[in-house]
Amino acid sequence: MTQISAFALACSLFATPLTAQQQEPLSAIDWLSRSVEPNVRVFEPPVSDSAIAPQITVTPLDRPSKDLFGLLPQSVTGLPRTLWAGSDEEMLVTLLQAERVETLPAIQDFLKVMILAETDPPRNASPSGTLFLARVDKLLDLGAIEPAQALIEQADPDTAALFRRWFDVALLTGTENPACEVMGQKPSIAPTYAARIFCLARNGDWATAALTLNTHRVLGDVTEAEELLMTRFLDPEIFEGAPPLAAPDRISPLMFRMHEAIGEGLITANLPLAFSHADLRPTVGWKSQLEAAERLARYGAVSENILQDFYTAHTPAASGGVWDRARAVQRFDQAISAKDTEAIAATLPAAWDAMQQARTEVQFAKLYGPTLLETPLTGDAQNLKITIGLLSPDYETFALNALDTPYDPFLIALARGLPQEVPATSPKALAIQAAFNGAQPPAVLQALVQDGKLGEALLRATALFNEGFVGDYRLVTDALALMRSVGLEDVSRRAALQLMLLERAT
Repeated sequence: MTQISAFALACSLFATPLTAQQQEPLSAIDWLSRSVEPNVRVFEPPVSDSAIAPQITVTPLDRPSKDLFGLLPQSVTGLPRTLWAGSDEEMLVTLLQAERVETLPAIQDFLKVMILAETDPPRNASPSGTLFLARVDKLLDLGAIEPAQALIEQADPDTAALFRRWFDVALLTGTENPACEVMGQKPSIAPTYAARIFCLARNGDWATAALTLNTHRVLGDVTEAEELLMTRFLDPEIFEGAPPLAAPDRISPLMFRMHEAIGEGLITANLPLAFSHADLRPTVGWKSQLEAAERLARYGAVSENILQDFYTAHTPAASGGVWDRARAVQRFDQAISAKDTEAIAATLPAAWDAMQQARTEVQFAKLYGPTLLETPLTGDAQNLKITIGLLSPDYETFALNALDTPYDPFLIALARGLPQEVPATSPKALAIQAAFNGAQPPAVLQALVQDGKLGEALLRATALFNEGFVGDYRLVTDALALMRSVGLEDVSRRAALQLMLLERAT
């Protein structure tokens, strides 16, 4: 390795470049509601059946580690239970928090697999479950709120930190009633006044909610902006005809829901990804649903079937943008349903253009790949069919069927795991070819694997790939070489194919 590449490797392995930080969406750590806080001053109204002050959550030192919990068993992930066991918790948390969410779908999917895997706790795991919280937060960053909710519920949201996340996910999905009930039953959760007022109102206790707000106003706990929002939330009829409130500087799920409740809903397009789930509800207009579904699909946060359901739900009412994309998908879907080969060939280019605009090509390939595999096409339609197939789970079958076609031989060879057998000229292709042609992983990553720190090595490898795919392709070689050396052949091929086929800004 040259001095230049060694320096680049060191920078990528042990630091997150400022430019990457600036491009990343706001982290869940920054937008979670301050719905629970340690040592919070909570007003107990006169109707309380106890004069005992709320307790603060205390984590027992012998509490079982929540890192044991996962949604995917080893038989599904292929990853050992010792994935994290050999590494220090603090290092894993730092690496996981630094993982980019703006990356290729194959890397996004693999990161979620690691997060959701059933594993043993890391070395010196803290009773508070710091790594578990980091796993949940990264799922929230990726917009994967349903797996995040399932993971939290599996582990039991019995601490303030976990309840905070559970409460926020419930707010974004409109399922907050169970969380509000728990908040009322467990004073150790230490709800803040805003969360308490919201839940009291949701449970129908408007009088206590109003008394709580007034008490915190007198105590000076409420800013003017918060008082205005809370007052409108509790009695919106008084403010009928009044100008709308200014959007708060800090948008949290709790504030988001209160604005929605007073009829002043906030646009989710510029909010963190997880907020887009609120626009999937039946009460939201179709255009907003479509845009939210596309945005979430780019990160694999909704399935290809959900995306198709929204695309085909209604007849487009206008033209341009998302309406044209929906119309193109509908025409292609109708051709697929009719098994009309000529119509499939005629409508496929427009549908694919629409998916490229939305950056949902992989979801389209997953959905329609199996049918296209059985559909005989010719000419440009045949080439497009192969491209889509190489982005689908059946990439190798599509490649084998395309051996006698004029399609790019390097891509065909790559899908078969043999890119070293054909000439390559572009920097991207040469970097991929090297990884499949005997290039060794960086020594620092090999040492981590040998020391039983597989998860740490893989997090560093995905970070290398993310840095490499935006320009420094030598890092792509290093990342793919590490993945292949530990048996992640499918992840390596899919990531390499997506690097070659998807048009992404560099």
